Amino acid sequence: MKKVGMVMLLFASLCCAQESGSFQPASTNVWGADYPRVDNAGRAEFRVKAPDATKVKLNFWSGPKLDMVKQPGGFWTVTTPPLVPGFHYYTLVIDGAEVADPKSHSFFGGGKDASAIEIPEAGSTYYSAQDVPHGQVREIWYNSTVTGTWRHALVYLPPNYDTQTKARYPVLYLQHGAGEDETGWIRQGHANFILDNLIAAGHSKPMILVMAYGYARRAGQPLPDLTGKPFGSPEMRQAMQEMVAAFEDDLTQVLVPYIDSNFRTTADRDHRAMAGLSMGGTQTFQVTFDHLDMFSYIGGFSGAVGVLGNQKFDVKTAFNGAMADPAAFAKRVHLLWLGVGTAEPLMMLAGITKLHDELSAADIQHVFYQSPGTAHEWQTWRRDLNDFAPRLFQQGAQ
Repeated sequence: MKKVGMVMLLFASLCCAQESGSFQPASTNVWGADYPRVDNAGRAEFRVKAPDATKVKLNFWSGPKLDMVKQPGGFWTVTTPPLVPGFHYYTLVIDGAEVADPKSHSFFGGGKDASAIEIPEAGSTYYSAQDVPHGQVREIWYNSTVTGTWRHALVYLPPNYDTQTKARYPVLYLQHGAGEDETGWIRQGHANFILDNLIAAGHSKPMILVMAYGYARRAGQPLPDLTGKPFGSPEMRQAMQEMVAAFEDDLTQVLVPYIDSNFRTTADRDHRAMAGLSMGGTQTFQVTFDHLDMFSYIGGFSGAVGVLGNQKFDVKTAFNGAMADPAAFAKRVHLLWLGVGTAEPLMMLAGITKLHDELSAADIQHVFYQSPGTAHEWQTWRRDLNDFAPRLFQQGAQ
């Protein structure tokens, strides 16, 4: 009976795909789910069963908010206009209650597990699984003396790591953004596939990726009470500074030594890089410029330092004058990389562009990359990594 039921489920899914013309189940669906589904134009069809509901809405976090229409049998459906290719978080709002779509996988974003749909980008294969050698993603737990807790990280090991036992590898520490966690670069960003494909094509050096949990609090430090404190308030800024400082110490004092002790790394600054998206970009600049004895490659994906309009940043005096002498800085930092999507929120786009202009005016050698047509989203950051990684560990190849 189990085999018969499985065959019937597969047959039903195939029939639905055929009936829908060019619409096919999304790659982000749970196994066997026929909805949501996507067509070649980037439109998406959604269906949910809620027979007792009086109103159902489809809520894209960074996109349309659409009323769904009730159909016979208690199903509610809607078809979106063409969506921007890439990864889109969404929820369903059923009679005012925001819920996940049971037919979609959930991903950690916005501080919670949420549904998401992948809209394929025509002709793009750089972030998808290809017929090339694949690396492995492993989970590690390490006991942090900074936080007094066990902490979790993901580690990507390049193809042949286990067979070429005498080879040693450079390391890229790759950070997530606010509201997400250390799983984001693999589950949402497909960083493992991006590196697999780059390495197979000979465009990138084989490297280890380390993706750490970006939130930290020192052992014994109480959780701050931010009740009623608006975003940007002095109390919130203070809490953020304390978190970044604790994360910086955890990464540099505990995690980096752990990685160097447990994996075959080339443990010096010339073979160590750090990058991050949004909040992770800000953390990257803080950590790397405070520890230029440890890092020589720096990347900010939609995040860096001094990128918001109300922040002051002086190239000559920032980070204890690390960039005061452009020639000395270029010898010390092999790559300084900035990226932003052209459709990002104006404050973010203007801030990073302004930082690029200030670095250029000060003769600070760097790379400025713009992702065409993408916003503060995973498609921007996938493209960022695809441009950033080939530049790593190849001195003078900017």
